[in-house]
Amino acid sequence: MKIILIKGIEGRSSAISVPTWARVAISCCLLGLPMGVGFWLGAEFSKSETHFFDQVAEALEADMAEQQQAVVDTKEVAEQRLQAMTLRLAQMQAKLSRLEALGELLTSKAELEDGEFDFSSAPALGGPSEGTYSRVSSEGETLSMLEELGFKLEDRALQLDMMAELIQDRHITRQNSPSGLPASNGWVSSNYGMRADPFNGQQAWHNGVDIAGKAGSDVLAVAAGVVTFAGDRYGYGQLVEITHENGYVTRYGHNSEIHVELGEIVNKGQVLAAMGTTGRSTGPHIHFEVYKNGRSVDPASYIRRTIR
Repeated sequence: MKIILIKGIEGRSSAISVPTWARVAISCCLLGLPMGVGFWLGAEFSKSETHFFDQVAEALEADMAEQQQAVVDTKEVAEQRLQAMTLRLAQMQAKLSRLEALGELLTSKAELEDGEFDFSSAPALGGPSEGTYSRVSSEGETLSMLEELGFKLEDRALQLDMMAELIQDRHITRQNSPSGLPASNGWVSSNYGMRADPFNGQQAWHNGVDIAGKAGSDVLAVAAGVVTFAGDRYGYGQLVEITHENGYVTRYGHNSEIHVELGEIVNKGQVLAAMGTTGRSTGPHIHFEVYKNGRSVDPASYIRRTIR
């Protein structure tokens, strides 16, 4: 290869021969420069692209880790709630068992009719079915059981309230209605009505029932009430009179000692006096009288009566 050089205006020229090795060197320089620039630009672009994908990957990993932690936290909260509801369920089941046991005991003690208060079976339910059914989660099942137990507890509590009211009414009736024997021990030795007088043998009206027994035996109130007389009265000896509700009055005569005072409030079965033979009497006994609305009635029916 030759290189022609032109000098000046005259146009003189000269030729320079370029050796082969120089031509190769020049070609390499001319071709290598753009290729090097291309390689450099490609390398820089590759570095930027790699850095971009690394950033995207790191962001995805961070987001995934955050979601995984959220799942763990949610699971822990759900487990804690489930444990709390399970504990509450166990407590409610124990309370229900105690209520049922108490209900059965009260039913037995109160001598209620069979089936009137049944604590051994679930509350009666019913109604038309609407909608569809689906499988619920463990937490949902626990909530459903809690709701069912709550309903059972309300039902049992309502039954117990009704039973308590019924027992209270029966207790009040039992307390205020004359019934039973007015002595800790004894037997009826003379009935109400006409009889032969024990002192003269003539027919005479006996206004009460005589209950014979051991001297000093307890004389008991046959109903709750207020002591309206406590002291000596002709023919009765040491007498206790009690006024009750519903127009009843009871009298207990011939006592050896009196243990209550005028105006005292007494309960059914309370000791009023000690059996004796004071007044018009032939031996230790209680002369027991019952009045209803001011009229004398036969005490025998009240002695035999059992208030349920």
